[in-house]
Amino acid sequence: MNLLDEPDDHAIGRSRGGLTTKIHALVDGNMRPLVLLLGPGQGGDSPMFENLMGALQVERVGPGRPRTRPDRAMADKAYSSKAIRAYLRGRGIECVIPEKDDQKANRKRKGSAGGRPVTYDKDAYKRRNVVERSFNTIKQWRSLATRYDKLALTYRSAAVLHAVVIWSTLLGDTP
Repeated sequence: MNLLDEPDDHAIGRSRGGLTTKIHALVDGNMRPLVLLLGPGQGGDSPMFENLMGALQVERVGPGRPRTRPDRAMADKAYSSKAIRAYLRGRGIECVIPEKDDQKANRKRKGSAGGRPVTYDKDAYKRRNVVERSFNTIKQWRSLATRYDKLALTYRSAAVLHAVVIWSTLLGDTP
């Protein structure tokens, strides 16, 4: 698991709702976190996408460079943009992201100049719930769910510790 370093002294962002921050994550098919990044609570999800993909490194069993390109990227409609689709297409990654309703309406309004409808594997998209279930396990940690920490460094440390606990269950000799 390779995580991006963040500055040590950043406090958790303030918004109208109080102290907030978002955990942005890439997980594998078994709900195990591969990349964890923090973003401001009032910030959008899609600006973090390329940072998440850039931080992805999965070590190989044998020799060779770490794998940095998954077979497919599954995400919800928050990540539906032309830029993200172009990024994935340029890297040869299958895009399994549905189109937002307003994007559909804009495309249809433009007629034939609006381009073709977005296609994605609907059966594969049904398995996207793995990400949601992974976040539900994070919410089981009280300090992560309630954001007790005042510094982003300590909050991210708790998220990384949670990821280590999840990955350590693979050892088999732990309870």
